[in-house]
Amino acid sequence: MTELAIDIRELTKKFGDSEAVRGITFSVRKGEIFGFLGHNGAGKTTTIHMLTTLAKPTAGTAKIFGHDIRTDPLGVRRALGYVPENVRLYDTLTTKENLTFFARLSGVSNVQDRVHETMEFLSISDLSDQRVGHFSKGMRQRVGLAQAILHQPKILFLDEPSSGLDPMGMKMLRDLIARLNREFGMTIFMNTHLISEIAKTCTSIGVLSQGQLVFQDSIDAVTQKYGDDSSLEELYLSVEPVAGQGAQM
Repeated sequence: MTELAIDIRELTKKFGDSEAVRGITFSVRKGEIFGFLGHNGAGKTTTIHMLTTLAKPTAGTAKIFGHDIRTDPLGVRRALGYVPENVRLYDTLTTKENLTFFARLSGVSNVQDRVHETMEFLSISDLSDQRVGHFSKGMRQRVGLAQAILHQPKILFLDEPSSGLDPMGMKMLRDLIARLNREFGMTIFMNTHLISEIAKTCTSIGVLSQGQLVFQDSIDAVTQKYGDDSSLEELYLSVEPVAGQGAQM
């Protein structure tokens, strides 16, 4: 039986009287590149915050490689890397200084060797001695990705990773995701609202709408049934409930 990277059971998050995530249940297998698709406000970021232990669920739970987000948050954090939509770095420090700091926080052994290897892998060695405060969005994303994989996590969470990137930056990101998955067997969980990125990058898909999981399948099954990106878009729109039905967060 294939090991589960993520096992979600009735996961729910409320903010006051509003339900941002409504009792979702699904799983992601080890080694998948899972695309979590949904319009802005669907509840994708709230879900990722719960899975990465940044927010406590109101009800339900989830396990990340067997570690329960409620009862074993430290085990969850050790298993994952996370790149938020807006990468947070120390702007007055250089790339190498940022990565060295985060590597030490993560308990990485042989810190300098690991920082060097990670910069080489992501082709950012030329940024080593530059202060990150002057970097473009794409450059910051690459440094943020480096920070997230320094401890070689089993699973990487990406929240709207292509937001603000130009076409070249998006292609570079796709290539890096594919390499991490192929060379290290890393499971990837990617939040996005861009159908084209799902089709080009992911092996499976889930669609979230107004806090509810309304569709899940492999990309192969979806493309065999629905065809190209335009048909996938029709699928996406067809499963989206009428606006105004339910809370949006």
